[in-house]
Amino acid sequence: MSKPNISRLALAATLSLTALMTTTTALAAPAITPFNADALVRLERVSDPRVSPDGRSIAYTLRTTDYEANKGVQSIWLHDLESGTTRKLTAGTGSSHTPRWANDGALYFLSTRSGSQQVWKLDLAAGGEAQPVTELPLDVSAFVLAPSGDRIAISVDSFPDLGADLAATKKRFDERAAQKNTGELYEKLFIRHWDTWKDGTRAQLFSYALDAQGAVTGNPAWLSAGIDGDVPSKPFGGDEEITFTPDGKSVIYGARIAGVSESWSTNFDLYRVPADGSAKAENLTADNLAMDTGPVVSPDGKLLAYCAMKRPGFEADRLAIMVRDIGKDGKVGPAREIAPKWDRSAGSLQFSPDGRKLYTAADDLGNHKLFSVEIASGKVKALTGDGHVDGFALARDSLIFAMNTLKSPNQLYKIKLSGSAPLALTDHNAATLAGLGFGDYEQFSFKGWNDDTVYGYVVKPVGYEKGKKYPIAFIIHGGPQGSMSNDFHYRWNPQTYAGAGFAAVFIDFHGSTGYGQAFTDAISGHWGDRPLEDLQKGYAAALAKYEFLDANRAVALGASYGGYMVNWIAGNWSSPWKALVNHDGVFDNRSMAYSTEELWFDEWENLGTQYEKPANYEQFNPVNHVAKWTVPMLVVQGGKDYRIPVEQGIATFTALQRRGIPSQLLHFPDENHWVLKPQNSVQWHSTVLAWIKRWTAAE
Repeated sequence: MSKPNISRLALAATLSLTALMTTTTALAAPAITPFNADALVRLERVSDPRVSPDGRSIAYTLRTTDYEANKGVQSIWLHDLESGTTRKLTAGTGSSHTPRWANDGALYFLSTRSGSQQVWKLDLAAGGEAQPVTELPLDVSAFVLAPSGDRIAISVDSFPDLGADLAATKKRFDERAAQKNTGELYEKLFIRHWDTWKDGTRAQLFSYALDAQGAVTGNPAWLSAGIDGDVPSKPFGGDEEITFTPDGKSVIYGARIAGVSESWSTNFDLYRVPADGSAKAENLTADNLAMDTGPVVSPDGKLLAYCAMKRPGFEADRLAIMVRDIGKDGKVGPAREIAPKWDRSAGSLQFSPDGRKLYTAADDLGNHKLFSVEIASGKVKALTGDGHVDGFALARDSLIFAMNTLKSPNQLYKIKLSGSAPLALTDHNAATLAGLGFGDYEQFSFKGWNDDTVYGYVVKPVGYEKGKKYPIAFIIHGGPQGSMSNDFHYRWNPQTYAGAGFAAVFIDFHGSTGYGQAFTDAISGHWGDRPLEDLQKGYAAALAKYEFLDANRAVALGASYGGYMVNWIAGNWSSPWKALVNHDGVFDNRSMAYSTEELWFDEWENLGTQYEKPANYEQFNPVNHVAKWTVPMLVVQGGKDYRIPVEQGIATFTALQRRGIPSQLLHFPDENHWVLKPQNSVQWHSTVLAWIKRWTAAE
């Protein structure tokens, strides 16, 4: 055998190494797909972190998408803080969500696995399968466990005249379903709310004793007897409106008395009732005719904390942090505000273990941060920075919270109460996100109406190249008392536009939250002037600051108030836009005043009722400017939207067609004010993107 040729071996080794490096590089840098709607609807969604009593574990809800079934499916997961491991707790049919720990370490949750939504219990220490806690003839919509471990409060939709006889409510439902006549007779508002027609039921609160196995036993105690209101409130209230006192003997909950004024009243009060229903509920906040909500009780049971507004009829008033003494003698002390100079609107509250601090989250300059508030001094400290905190819980010396940004959906994080950088605990969607391209983003500011500082964001297109010009998607947020901020949105996500080759620009105009209550108040009575000035100046500021924005290829899009503003700018600021997109936007303020459901909103924003102040409704009424409309518009409307009813969208499209303006109407008969079903969401995005690309010739 001849001696090997060293040069040939070296060359072969070099070639092999080069091939290996090429392969490794290819494996390390897979092709990046621009973020899109299909990826958006399929992402796993983390929410509702809850820490176990021993501080070692976090239970949370994870929503996945069953695209073929056109729905989301929820399950409960567990993260071990000591080992760092994460595992799925619930399986099988149906959805499981709302994990809540009992003081003995058992985990209770809501699940549809039995065919209806009931409370279930999982004993993690003993192992085995989850066991039913309730097997009621009606769905359970919310529940709260007594710290004493011997009782549970539950909410179900039932007929008030039937009291605690839930079987009788089920029987009445069955009898109605069997009837051939379908007419419904109404004597007062609401006749419908959000996306549901009223059927005579109320969300009623009951409590049951729990047996040794943790299942309900005996007859229910009717805790909301005599309260003509929903507990929790509709359409979005949950168990954050209900709490037990630490000794388990009392329940405190929130309710808005309906009567004949439900559709124009924001008077939401807190009630205290014995947990066994042995006495009627006592109104704790009757002195405040605005909203009182989110009750929490200090660990020693002596202090009640909650959030309160001060102006009746205004749903976007600042939520101040209030406390009242509720000593063991049962007497309720006067309300006093904590941190009155903190010009932010507080969210859900949690006491520190020693009862000296409260933790909350609030909008703040284009982010949604976690804060600590000292009860004695009122000192407020921001605990997080950029990003959107979406639910939090205490864990020994730490806070656990879900957080997202403009480039990342929710993950769970941990920070020390003493202060530390957020530590990521979960990595859901890691493989999916690694293959997706996102646009970089930047916050900017400018002088807007009244020379106030106004903030906005710009998101670069995916694959941004310096020196290249990109079409603009100018997005106008709804509310209007809201914020389009540094968060990962599942309906209006700027990254879906960045992934389609657009640069997204959005402005937190006057009326937005997180900039002080005066800034929020500024929009009421001024829907068409002050915010418009901010949008115009913000658009100009963005063009001046970012050379990659192509002013010759710009479109404006918005939903709800943003849809109203699209209609308004169609007749008052049409010059920059090649096309418009209006989702569920107001077309005629006058008809809106008599067809929307929550009248308090429309009446506050227009500074009175339409019949008292008709000029206010006409001052910024889009219908009065249709003669000046010229820009092509896509109109999107939900058939089950009772906030801004379908006739508003139909009227907008009719006006466009009659004027001979290129236009389309995308109608979803099964969606409300939002487009929620996965396949509808993909259709929404594809239709919107096709429309704006058509008029901007985007690549």
